[in-house]
Amino acid sequence: MYASERWGKRVNSKRPVNLDITTIKLPLPAYTSILHRISGVLLFIGLGFLLYGLELSLASEESFGALKVLLTAPLAKFINWGILSALIYHLIAGLKHLLMDVDVGDGKESGSLGAIITLVLSIVLIILAGVWVW
Repeated sequence: MYASERWGKRVNSKRPVNLDITTIKLPLPAYTSILHRISGVLLFIGLGFLLYGLELSLASEESFGALKVLLTAPLAKFINWGILSALIYHLIAGLKHLLMDVDVGDGKESGSLGAIITLVLSIVLIILAGVWVW
């Protein structure tokens, strides 16, 4: 028997047979990090809407008026609020990551506290942005 076969049996015997990703319990900082990545993707997608609005606003006086009317629609307000929400969360979580880069809040307890502060501060600012948009 080869050495790789002996080691392979030992390693494989400890591995789970059926890994169900929904049963894995991640810590709160992991969820805030995943949300930070998702908010970055949403910002990238939202950039297209913002650039289209910029194009309409600069094309002519008539297209600017059309943009003003378009932005009063509930769907446009919802999209704007979504882009602002992604921007707010991405900014707050990015600042948390920058603080962690200089060794502030990178421990186990302080990481959980930083995640809670990130979520609470983001929720408050996102609600305020919703009040401002609507």
